[in-house]
Amino acid sequence: MKHGLNAISLFSGAMGLDLGVESAGFRIAVCVEMDKWAAETIRQNTNIPVIEKDINSVSSEEILTTAGLQKDDVDLVVGGPPCQAFSTAGKQRGLSDLRGSCIIQYLRVVSEIRPQYFILENVRGLLSAKLNSVPEEFEEYDSIKENDGSVISLLKNEFEKLGYSISYALLNAANYGVPEKRERVIIIGHLGERVPIPSPTHSKDGEYGTKKWVSLKDAIYDIQGTDMRYIPLRPKVEQYMKQLSQGQNWTNLSPESAKAAMGKAYFLSGGKTGFLRRLSYDEPAPTLVTSPTMPATQLCHPTELRPLSVEEYARIQQFPDTWKFEGRIESIYKQIGNAVPVGLGKVAADQIIKHMRGELSPDEEKNNKIPYSRYRNSTDDICLKIHNDNIRKVKINE
Repeated sequence: MKHGLNAISLFSGAMGLDLGVESAGFRIAVCVEMDKWAAETIRQNTNIPVIEKDINSVSSEEILTTAGLQKDDVDLVVGGPPCQAFSTAGKQRGLSDLRGSCIIQYLRVVSEIRPQYFILENVRGLLSAKLNSVPEEFEEYDSIKENDGSVISLLKNEFEKLGYSISYALLNAANYGVPEKRERVIIIGHLGERVPIPSPTHSKDGEYGTKKWVSLKDAIYDIQGTDMRYIPLRPKVEQYMKQLSQGQNWTNLSPESAKAAMGKAYFLSGGKTGFLRRLSYDEPAPTLVTSPTMPATQLCHPTELRPLSVEEYARIQQFPDTWKFEGRIESIYKQIGNAVPVGLGKVAADQIIKHMRGELSPDEEKNNKIPYSRYRNSTDDICLKIHNDNIRKVKINE
């Protein structure tokens, strides 16, 4: 029996994306999540059934049975497959990495259940990622496996074979009211006409009638002075953080102190902006990572001698204050850092609701004046030439 608008959640994590989808009006009918502590977090906060397994061993029939749904009852599938295989910070092993194959499992579930809509979230590197190796069932793409953008080309082509129209873009969460400059690819599919990319509602300075970015202070200031859980900074790091003010990092130390603090990293190329970084209350937070004390991605409190706490992490990612995270503190940081900001999930789901109701203007993207992110060539329209070139090569080699 159908109960309103039903959604199935894959790679659910701590449910950041799902909470956004629910706030837009969908009902999450089942979660698939193999991480023990993330699954316990879901159970602690909801009555949603959880399939605590590797998705490679989960059939679509099990998902539907656990959800109490038939295929025709499913309006939406959502999920963010593990993204390390496509991260620009890693080796970008693509589908040769087991984690990369999770995105193929997402495609499988969508192809078998065929929801009216789907939302797929991933890292920026997905747009340029190479397949590197090709699963046997997709051997037709072998000729483009070393091409930039071949992963997104495979996905787009396979979804279109199923009858889905695809829209995707790299969205900066800060442009949608999230107190975090987190850039993630959002792909929206529909069995029918294309869903326009949602226009930003916020911008750095409030241009073109948008609101100004939500700052870190807006997000966490009212919980200062309350009990906080965090992993302390190492004594050596504390020694140098005492010398830095809001918004500063290792570059604001004296040359002698910077060399002593950074060690061998001092001589590495690149901006290294995450080393010995103290955040500013006046801006959105940078992307929350899975640990705020890692040397290259440090997230130190603006005024206190400590990293951001798990409570502050949760606020920045827009989890309710009542949300209880299970596991050791390291697991909690990881759950929150890996989550999709709740507000970004809501933006994507709201766009689908508007599309269902026929409320979207066909000129929405044309009339939008705010960049979706700081990167060029990061929407489906701009990436179309790369995709067409890739698919043309596939068809020539068939």
